[in-house]
Amino acid sequence: MIAAGSTIGIIGGGQLGRMLAMAAARLGYRTVILEPQADCPAAQVANEQIVAAYDDPDALERLAELSDVITYEFENVPVDAAETLNETTPVFPPPEALKVSQDRVTEKRFLNKAGIPTAQWRIVENEGDLEAALLAFEGKGILKTRRFGYDGKGQVKFSGAKGEDAKAGFAAIGSVPSILEGLVDFTREISVIAARDAAGNIRIYDIAENVHRDGILATSTVPASVSSTIAGLAADSAHKLLAALNYVGVLGMEFFVLANGTLLANEFAPRVHNSGHWTEAACAVSQFEQHIRAVAGLPLGDTRRHSDCVMENLIGDDVAKLPAILAESGAVVHLYGKADARPGRKMGHVTRITKRL
Repeated sequence: MIAAGSTIGIIGGGQLGRMLAMAAARLGYRTVILEPQADCPAAQVANEQIVAAYDDPDALERLAELSDVITYEFENVPVDAAETLNETTPVFPPPEALKVSQDRVTEKRFLNKAGIPTAQWRIVENEGDLEAALLAFEGKGILKTRRFGYDGKGQVKFSGAKGEDAKAGFAAIGSVPSILEGLVDFTREISVIAARDAAGNIRIYDIAENVHRDGILATSTVPASVSSTIAGLAADSAHKLLAALNYVGVLGMEFFVLANGTLLANEFAPRVHNSGHWTEAACAVSQFEQHIRAVAGLPLGDTRRHSDCVMENLIGDDVAKLPAILAESGAVVHLYGKADARPGRKMGHVTRITKRL
């Protein structure tokens, strides 16, 4: 356990880093942010910011010197940087989790080896691979870059319609190493937020039901409209993944619920997750505090919720609705301190309490 007054390093200065820094402060910790953008959302609430690239050797050395433990807020942190830091200062979640999550093929293999089912998938290195994979999947699937895609970016959908061209689809994602995932006929999308500490203790939050628009999470509703069996399958998958990674911290796992009552994992993120923002308003211990507890060696907190709720992302010009939202009863708002409301940019979120338990 690191003592109160110690410093937690956070790689990444976006909204997740911001909320982690706020949770750390509530528990008596200082925070230092490594982020190339000055005055980033996280730096506005942290004690210090190192303005440098994530793989800058001098900046990494400085971060290690200042920090008692280091974590990160996004999954595209350079693995080499995390491994270098881990040689002198503990890094949680472990760098291995980054390595697995950064490549969709590696991720799918890892999930399947851990006994967690996913949609069918095929490796795509070139147009020929894509044509063969589409033939195997009856012309239907989602082509995704193996690395760096997020919020619907780096993806092309093949619906099996006449005239769809593999060559054009491969070119559309930059002709880079990719994966074709079979289309899944799902009834809903859900996610689970789970935490594990260094001793192997695990805590699971209630399942959220998610709606995406244009590849970006729009809303998360809790409780989800799923059976206890489905909820148990999601929790079981989280347990398997956390153990297989020897994980420390909070992660988010996304799933497809099929009409036949089965569950397929879509992907996981080795960090606090957008679909867990509701915990800020509806639980005594949010996912952000839970993550800080885990990486700092504190006891994990209670994951029970005291309310039903719906979390809505405020994207782009949605932030203009703020006066009306603030006038609502039971609306808990968190803005991220971003100056420009660009299309597709997450500016904040609002969690609406729909029922007290």
